[in-house]
Amino acid sequence: MDFGLVLQTDPPASAVVGLMRRAERNGFRYGWTFDSAVLWQEPFVIYSRILEHTEKLTVGPMVTNPGTRTWEVTASTFATLNDMYGNRTVCGIGRGDSAMRVAGRKPNTLARLGEAIDVIRDLAEGREATVDGQPLQIPWVKDGRLPVWMAAYGPKALALAGQKADGFILQLADPFLTEWMIKAVRDAAADAGRDPDSVTICVAAPAYVGDDLAHAREQCRWFGGMVGNHVADLVARYGEHSGMVPDELTAYIAGRSGYDYSHHGRTGNPDTAFVPDEIVDRFCLLGPAEAHIEKLQALRDMGVDQFAVYNMHDAREATIDAYGAEIIPALTA
Repeated sequence: MDFGLVLQTDPPASAVVGLMRRAERNGFRYGWTFDSAVLWQEPFVIYSRILEHTEKLTVGPMVTNPGTRTWEVTASTFATLNDMYGNRTVCGIGRGDSAMRVAGRKPNTLARLGEAIDVIRDLAEGREATVDGQPLQIPWVKDGRLPVWMAAYGPKALALAGQKADGFILQLADPFLTEWMIKAVRDAAADAGRDPDSVTICVAAPAYVGDDLAHAREQCRWFGGMVGNHVADLVARYGEHSGMVPDELTAYIAGRSGYDYSHHGRTGNPDTAFVPDEIVDRFCLLGPAEAHIEKLQALRDMGVDQFAVYNMHDAREATIDAYGAEIIPALTA
């Protein structure tokens, strides 16, 4: 199992770079960031600095979207980083939540997302692609490689991930839901004539190592609110108890009343009071190192290839170090 670190690009950028360097020293192989132009600093600028100051770390957004940048710009940006640092990027992509909604736009359609996945990958790897009816090719790309991993929750999005993406990003760590969603992605891959095992599976969730569960829950409760934004979209699309999405995912948002993106992904988010302890425990990894190892072993047995640690809480350095000292060695031995 690989491990990634997920950060918001809050200033100063030097702190983000420092945490990524610390992560690499502790055995993390991926460095991810949020990508929302209004809420945080520009991640692609910071990726260049991270890549310069690490040796092997692969970096990318968790996640970008097809709406805030034109596709040829996204592809060229990745291709430039790869040319400078040797194919050490990955494109995490989704419909767009905070990046689109903060700017007053709706998330992208799945049809647009599916087209963007193909175009961005092709252009970044030096192949011709059509953008808005215009055939384009980046002439200077040589031996470029850009895996594109798609974030998804609902049945149509999971199917699209299986059909087109190189990897699937699931932003929660509940074993029941993880198993259900992995099966949906792999079934879609098989139906599309692809090797289901060729789709990399990445689970991303907050992790907090320690014995004070009450404190850990409060530090990570924001995550249930963030996931709740996507769940609310699913309920609006499919309805409650539709059978299209497990009730285990949708039932907890019944008390959700609204969401202010100025607190997005942050400890103490006042819009996450509706998230019960049970959901925090199921969606996140909390407790002593042994509890993390046990849950990660179960996820690995389901086919999870990478666990990416959302590290937005009051113990960022301690969590990275605990993973490096105890948890990563237990899962990579």
